[in-house]
Formats: sequence, structure tokens, C-alpha cells
Amino acid sequence: MKFSSRKQIKALAQFKNDNLLTTSFYLDTDKSRLTKKEINLSFKNLLTQGRTRLQSLDASKDKKESLEQDLEKVSRFANRSLPSLNSSGLALFSCSRADFWQEFVLPEAPRNRIIFDRCPYVRPLSAILDEYHHICALLLERRAARWFEIFMGEIARIDSLTSDVPSRVREGGWEGYESKRIERHIDARLRDHFKKASQKTFDLFKKNQFDWLFLGCKEEYRSDFEPLLHPYLKERLKGWLKTNSNDPEDKILRQAQEIEKRLRKEEEAGTVQGLISELEKGGRAVSGVKEVLRKLNRAEVQTLVVTHNFSLEGKMCPKCHSLYVDELRCPVCQVKTEKVLDVIDQSVEAAMNKKCRVHHVTPPSKLDRYGRIGAFLRY
Repeated sequence: MKFSSRKQIKALAQFKNDNLLTTSFYLDTDKSRLTKKEINLSFKNLLTQGRTRLQSLDASKDKKESLEQDLEKVSRFANRSLPSLNSSGLALFSCSRADFWQEFVLPEAPRNRIIFDRCPYVRPLSAILDEYHHICALLLERRAARWFEIFMGEIARIDSLTSDVPSRVREGGWEGYESKRIERHIDARLRDHFKKASQKTFDLFKKNQFDWLFLGCKEEYRSDFEPLLHPYLKERLKGWLKTNSNDPEDKILRQAQEIEKRLRKEEEAGTVQGLISELEKGGRAVSGVKEVLRKLNRAEVQTLVVTHNFSLEGKMCPKCHSLYVDELRCPVCQVKTEKVLDVIDQSVEAAMNKKCRVHHVTPPSKLDRYGRIGAFLRY
């Protein structure tokens, strides 16, 4: 199955079996960087790591047997699928005794890892999804318009428009009043075409809820077309494509990806700077693992900001699922906390379950000086 939405992450994060452990398996399968031999070697090394870890795992017989079955399933699937796999990454999730299995092909290469934990390890999926925005690209010309949806490195044409707009009056043709009348008529037809294109763009936005709008048109059309856009679309107009409607889709996609990458870096830097500004003025923000977890446990977090691949062992209350760094007993429930392999990953999962936004930041960044994790607060 192709990985493409936050709904898939939420569905994975909701799976949990108190009596069993889940296997999460991530493999870099990017054949543009790695040979088939290197990918197969990484796969075999991961399985070996998993089996070694399983032997030393302090767990019940049922848990271990379920994990052994997971590793066999992963092995069979990978041996069968790796030769023909054309994606950059692979993610597998299994809890055999609970008949749970999910497989995803990924548009970005993950870090190779195999994890046994109470629930699926979804943070790499969240980080991948955070790299992409739903983009609508509009290529506008005098008589025609084409709309494309761009997401996760793929492009698809979603609509088109053709209008009967006459050509300009040629030099040496009509003169005087008649010439001006014809020009006004042509301008009105062109404006109608732009209005139709603007309305269709808004209709597509209401249907698809894209994040950004990229526009490709002649410079002389921009000043006439942009004022016709709905305010919601003006807010999302982020990029200008130097292309036309006759260009092949791969050229349109390459330009859009270059703009998306630049905007993503700007957005990431803006998020971190906004967080630091709130922290420095004592506003609605916190930083550092302990303080972020405290606010997350109280449902006060609006947006979680976390550094890529930052991980830390921690504690979780088995009763209320509150997260801590080193609390031996939950202060709320007064029950003994349980060890979790990565409390940062658990915080990402908890944030998504509480409908918080999650932003992943590429290191090094200014966030490193603030404990590599922070949060904007609701109040």
C-alpha cells in the first residue's frame, strides 16, 4: 500500500494490544543510491538485529512467539517483494498473535530500524508526511488553463478549461473607434476567461483542500488574474512557475518540487523562530522534554515541534498513558510507570491523538539550543 495520508498514521497509532508487542520495520530501498546487493544486506542485518534483540528480551512466552512470527512474516514479504520494489522506502508493521499486519511503500528513504514496542512506531511516517504539501498548479494561458495536483513527488492532471478568446487586433488592421471597440470586446472576453479560471480554482480548492497554489502564466497576465482570486486562494498562492500549458508534466513537477523545497525550508525556519520568540517573551510556548511532556499530558499543546531523529527513553503510565522522562510513579494515578523505548516518539503519537499539529525540524537548527523539542500552547 502506498503511504500518503495522516489518516493512515492515525489508524496505525490506534492499534495497541496490552498483552503483546508490535514489530515495526523500516528499510531504505532507494535504488538511485543503493544497489540491490546493498539493500539486501541491510535487510538481512536488520533481521539479524531483530532476532538477537528478541533472544535477550525480557518478555512473556506469548510475546516472544508473536514477535518470532512477525520476523518470519517480514522475512517472507521482503524476500518476495524487494526485487521488484521501486519505492524509496518500505515500512512493515506486524503483531501476529493479534492478526495485525500493515505494509507501506514510502516516497522517502527512512533510517533502517527494527523496533519491538507496545504500539507501531509511526514517527518516521509523520516526519515523511511533514515534508510534503498538497499543491495545486495552475497553468494559465490566453485561451486555455490546466490544473494539476502535486503531492509526494507525483503529478496528476485534475481539470482543464478552454475559452473562445479572440486574438489581438493586428497592427495595420482596424483603426480609430472601431479598433478600440474591438479591443474592449477582446479584453472583456479575456477577463471572462480569467474569471472562469479563478472560479474553477476555488471549486477545486473546496473539493481538494490543497495547501499551496502555484501559478504559471505570462507576466502580463498576473496583475489581471491575481485580483480575481478568492482571499483563501491568495493566502495559498506561494509559487510562480516558469512554464506553459504545453510543457510535459515531468518539467512542471521538477519546477514545483524546487519551489516546494525552498518554501519548506523557509516554513521550518519560521516555525522555529516563532517558537523561540514566544519563549523569549514568556508567551504561549515551552521547550525541553520535561516541560513539553507536562503540557502534553494536560492537553495544553497546540503544535508540537520536534527535531528529526531525536529520541530518548522515558516512562509511561499504563493507566492514563501520561508520559514522563523519569517518574517512577504517575503523579496522577499513583501507579508504577512503565519504560518506553522512545518517549519522543510516544509524544508525537500522543499529540496526533489529541489533534495537535506536529512539525519536524531538520538538524542542526536553533531548536537544538532549546532541548531539541518545543511546543506552542493553546492557552
